[in-house]
Formats: sequence, structure tokens, C-alpha cells
Amino acid sequence: MIPEDATASIGRAASTSFSGYLGANHPDLLPSSRSAGGLTPASAATVAPHATTIVSMTYAGGVLMAGDRRATMGNIIASRHIEKVFPADMFSVLGIAGSAGIALDIMRLFQVELEHYEKIEGTLMSLDGKANRLAAMIRANLPLALQGLAVVPLFAGFDTVQRVGRLFSYDVTGGRYEEQEHHSVGSGAAFARGALKKLWKPNLDEDRAVRVAVESLYDAADDDSATGGPDVVRQLWPVVYTVNSAGARRIPERELALAAAQVIDSRSVAGREA
Repeated sequence: MIPEDATASIGRAASTSFSGYLGANHPDLLPSSRSAGGLTPASAATVAPHATTIVSMTYAGGVLMAGDRRATMGNIIASRHIEKVFPADMFSVLGIAGSAGIALDIMRLFQVELEHYEKIEGTLMSLDGKANRLAAMIRANLPLALQGLAVVPLFAGFDTVQRVGRLFSYDVTGGRYEEQEHHSVGSGAAFARGALKKLWKPNLDEDRAVRVAVESLYDAADDDSATGGPDVVRQLWPVVYTVNSAGARRIPERELALAAAQVIDSRSVAGREA
């Protein structure tokens, strides 16, 4: 006979929420269990790398998400190679902005959460379910957010029931908002959003959507020092994912290099005079 305490443990392990299981059994492993060590919001910005601008938009048949490659600590460039957009599962992607270390931990936990649910239930979680699970994780990070270590993600995916691409934004309290057409978060969000308003059109094809994403990040980098634009010298381009009925796909570097070259050429003196 299985001891009563072991039975209870198995029951907890079989929960569809992996983060819930960690909270009950190993709360110290959750990203929200970290201590900011008395940091103030001002000091947190100078000692912890921050990820910046993420853009997302719907296009004909799916949804796209893109992020620049720069992380900053105050006025210092902490990294030119950071990746801020990741596949959450086969039909969804997650973009991170805010405190980079905590955001990456939440992203990895979210990936495991969705994989755990699929193994327990034998099916993918609904897109609304995924968006709600992520909201709970962001809400759990509120104490650290109040000390300046906030995480503000963008979440997007292909709804296999409605057969459309959908995108969701969040605030630091875990508030979840479904966005229409396009959205942007991070320090360069206002500039990227202005570009998206002018460049986005309904039913863009995938190639055009990629160009719009690269151009909106270029505009953000032009006015926001924390956002990195296409780096021709180092051959660094934004990270871009599309999600449609076939699943999530990372756009190859060669396609991004071409899109960036088109944007840069169109903004050059020769391009403006043509």
C-alpha cells in the first residue's frame, strides 16, 4: 500500500500546473522567490541587464513577433547578442522586455509549464489558457517589479480553434489584454508603435510583415538608445518568429539581412532621392 503522504505527493505531481507544483513543493525554485536585496528601482536599472523593444502583429494566416538584440544596464550596453523572442510551444511565441534575468527564468518556466500540461492532459493547452497561465506568472513577480525588476512580456500564437493569429500584452500586475492588429512593449515601444501604425495593413503576406517588423525596430532604435538596430558590421539582425497553422518558425538570418538592407537603403540619401 502506498503511504498517504506519498499518495498526496503523486497527486500534486500530476497537477496540470508545473509552476503550481513547484510553489507547493519547491517554492525556492520559482523566479518570484528571488530577493532584490533592498534594491531601489533606480539602482536595479543600473545593476541588472534590461531587455528592451518587442513588436508583434497579425498577418494573413498568422501572427509575427520580433525583438532587437540589445540589453542595457543604465547607460551601458550589457549585450548586443541577447535574444528576446522564443517559441513557447509549437503554436505560440513569447517576447520578453524588462529585467532580463528574471524574464528568461519566467520564459523557461512557461515553456516547461506548457510541456507539462501537454504530457499530463495529452493535448495542447488552449491559447487563452496559455495567456492566462503567463498572467499568473507575471502577477507572482509583482514584489520584485515594485523594486524595479519588472517583466513585461508579449505573447502571441495561432488559435487552432478560431484559426487566426492572436496577441496579448501584460502589465506588471499580471493584467492580460488582447491586442488587435499590432502592439509593442519595451523602452522603444512608443517609436515602434508609431511606425507600425503607418506600415501595418490588414492581410499582409509573411514577407511584407517581416519587413514591417524590421522597419519598426529600426525606427525604435533611431530614437531609443536602449534599442539596437540592425548591425551590418557584426551581422546582427532582429530575432523574428512567425506562427501559423504549420506552427512556429524562426525567420532565417539571410531573409532578415535582406529586409534590413532594404530598410537601410530606403533611408539612405540615395534612397530618398530615388
